[in-house]
Amino acid sequence: MNTPVWEGGGWPGLPKLEGSLEAEVCVVGLGGSGLSAILELLRLGRRVVGLDAGRVAGGAAGRNGGFLLAGLARFYHQSVRAYGRERARRVYQATLEQIERMARETPEAVRRVGSLRVAASSEELEDCEAHLAALRADGFAAWPYAGPEGEGILLPDDAAMNPLLRCRRLARKALEAGARLFEQSPALEIRWGEVRTPKGRVRCEGVLVAVDGRLEQVLPELEGRVRTARLQMLATAPIPPRFPRPVYRRWGYDYFQQLPDGRLALGGMRDREEAAEWTCSDEPTPSLQRRLEGWLEALGVRAPVTHRWAASVGYTPTGWPIAEEVRPGVWAIGGYSGTGNVVGARLGREVAWALCGQRMPGAVFLP
Repeated sequence: MNTPVWEGGGWPGLPKLEGSLEAEVCVVGLGGSGLSAILELLRLGRRVVGLDAGRVAGGAAGRNGGFLLAGLARFYHQSVRAYGRERARRVYQATLEQIERMARETPEAVRRVGSLRVAASSEELEDCEAHLAALRADGFAAWPYAGPEGEGILLPDDAAMNPLLRCRRLARKALEAGARLFEQSPALEIRWGEVRTPKGRVRCEGVLVAVDGRLEQVLPELEGRVRTARLQMLATAPIPPRFPRPVYRRWGYDYFQQLPDGRLALGGMRDREEAAEWTCSDEPTPSLQRRLEGWLEALGVRAPVTHRWAASVGYTPTGWPIAEEVRPGVWAIGGYSGTGNVVGARLGREVAWALCGQRMPGAVFLP
């Protein structure tokens, strides 16, 4: 079983690319970041072709925990230390604005419920206090929290979503706006002016590779700067309402949210088997799934497990995502270090402008 809880069926699928097409931009990867870029390019008046090796949001974009978190993978106070206060502040504000935009774009897929970061130790609780103080010092909303989930921080401007539903809604919008999108069409060759697939090719002026997991395989020059890991999750049958907002725990390694229909989607524990989880495989493993089941029991959840799944995601050593022109005319975005839902969507928009030779107003990731 490797089906995410988000899969409700009803997606008719898209054709494979066969033959030759021309476009101004070819986007490789039809996840959240790639679709965000496509819609921005369409708004900028460009002709766009989008390709995916599998299905729309078939990778991590449709197989993640459904968290919409402001900021980067590092917590805010850590980002201030790593990147400087002004840069961290601007990124946090930009991602807050991106969450607002995502809620407007796909209200049926997004729930504005905030999020919790809760501590699993006294040391982590001290870190939560430093996290809270840094956010408040820069004027961002954050409150101390103590409740059934534990002690930590309540972040009222975060949100939860159904990631697969959101991506499919974006794909439909892109098609309606004139984009040509193709599934089951892996990019075998990517170069300035052309992308080749098994049965077709796209001639174009620019290329965007919007891939998170396995990015270093698609673009080998990024080897060593981004590394693929497996994130595993499970979901249960419905339980009575207990958790009104998504929960991040144990330094972000563990996470869960209760869905509107009562099901609990829970994931994490990657650090418990870290060597095995640095892999390009996206198949769940019995040993880590047992760890997730143990956490379910610790939460007092007795409902049967109905779904198990995994996804490949990209990590960078610094926690800062990849966003650059890696070959002449070929841009890449990815390496979101496990928090790509918001950052990836924002980066897709910023790089869309860069592909048009412009700088997006308020850009924070690009020079």
